Amino acid sequence: MAATDPLVHTARWRVRHYECDPNGHVNNAVYLNWAEEVAIQHADAAGFGPAWTTAQGGAWVIHRQAITYHHPARHGDEVVLTVWVQLVRGVRGTRRTEVRRGHDDRLLAEVATEWVWVRLSDGRPSAVPAQVVDAARPATTATLAGRRRGDRRDRDGVRDRTTPG
Repeated sequence: MAATDPLVHTARWRVRHYECDPNGHVNNAVYLNWAEEVAIQHADAAGFGPAWTTAQGGAWVIHRQAITYHHPARHGDEVVLTVWVQLVRGVRGTRRTEVRRGHDDRLLAEVATEWVWVRLSDGRPSAVPAQVVDAARPATTATLAGRRRGDRRDRDGVRDRTTPG
């Protein structure tokens, strides 16, 4: 079914003028929009896009996002966004997105997004379809194993950079 890697996806684009604040930096909210966009592109490329979700009677909605800013992006910069599926179980799925500057690979921001699968009929949370759970199983297993080993990540999946290791 999948036309692309169901666990990792990368996209590139240029920062547009209207995405910048008066200081010439990308507006903070834009990073969250980018994380959502690259996740949707990924789902579509992996065969789990809008037509598939509608056929399943459900949809993903963002429950929570957390962002860590490292350096600003500016108008005209090429940004490279890589999104990883971290975990899918129950009604939830989590993804991590890194935003890097294209010409020097500098980390600009990290975004952790928690998605919830909802039924289209009533908007209530529902179990994620088995096909998605199965496709994400390697990532889910690795994420849970990391937690058992004491991998220092906050509840949003962003690495605690204050702790060595």
